[in-house]
Amino acid sequence: MSVAAYQSLDGHVGNTPLIRLRRLSELTSCEILGKAEFMNPSGSVKDRAAYGIITDAEQQGLLKPGSTIVEGTAGNTGIGLTVIGHARGYQTVIVIPETRAPEKISLLRALGAEVIAVPEKPYSDPENYNHIARRLAEERGWFWANQFDNLSNRQAHYRSTGPEIWEQTKGQVNAFVSSVGTGGTLAGTALYLKKQNPNVAAVCPDPYGAAMWSWFTNGNIDTNDGDSVAEGIGQGRVTKNIEGITVDKAYRIDDQTALTIVYQLLREEGLFLGLSSGINVAGAVRFAREHGPDQAIATILCDSGHKYQSTLYNIEWLATNYLNPGLPLESIFG
Repeated sequence: MSVAAYQSLDGHVGNTPLIRLRRLSELTSCEILGKAEFMNPSGSVKDRAAYGIITDAEQQGLLKPGSTIVEGTAGNTGIGLTVIGHARGYQTVIVIPETRAPEKISLLRALGAEVIAVPEKPYSDPENYNHIARRLAEERGWFWANQFDNLSNRQAHYRSTGPEIWEQTKGQVNAFVSSVGTGGTLAGTALYLKKQNPNVAAVCPDPYGAAMWSWFTNGNIDTNDGDSVAEGIGQGRVTKNIEGITVDKAYRIDDQTALTIVYQLLREEGLFLGLSSGINVAGAVRFAREHGPDQAIATILCDSGHKYQSTLYNIEWLATNYLNPGLPLESIFG
């Protein structure tokens, strides 16, 4: 039997299914398609960035056996770096805002990462979690993954997510919808799809209080229009992964709309997802309703709901944040 037919865990990043979201497809007369990124080895779309950043750093001689990777992250990239890092022989130190879902912090520790939980600070503050990670790398000789400004992030999606969607839709995809955390998923995937067909629309659904809707719509980074409880998305600056990227449409998506979709997908289609997935799917629905029937619209189901059971799937927490999980899907269709 040939060993060449088998791969270790890190060889199984990507090639995730593209799932038809049945009811939303029926309601819009479009094919609303979700890329099942929760099926990656560590459970999120961030495995793609983690794998791309690690392997590119190896090729550049920045990572060597026994190296330590340090990163500032809302959670999923840190989880991906830890899992993929273990598979390739590295240790990880993760700097994370202490406001993130406790499941993420406990999972990182269970996976063997050294976790440094710090107060939430804006990027302009030198004590922002990203700046702390950068300083630790400089002081201790660690490799800083720098997911926000490391172009290996968007290149990973150019090499994998884009080609997969193109192949899975047999080149019939009309739009790609992705919110922005680092910007790598939207930028890399859209660049690839538009290279195949310039008419493929790139769409950015953005939570309230984030800057990307304003950046793509008005050319500024105004964030003074509200707030969101979504984790891992909601960028306040133009990262290097976003620089030079244009989108065809950007939407503001409120948390209640995203939550209503998340609970509908759970109750009717068995999909257990985080709020960023709801924001993405809401953007796909908005685009479908604005641009008419018979389109194939692909989006990202970023991660599962397992890391949000104390928040998104906790009735008391939802009530505290004025969110109602019981609203019917029709309530957001007008």
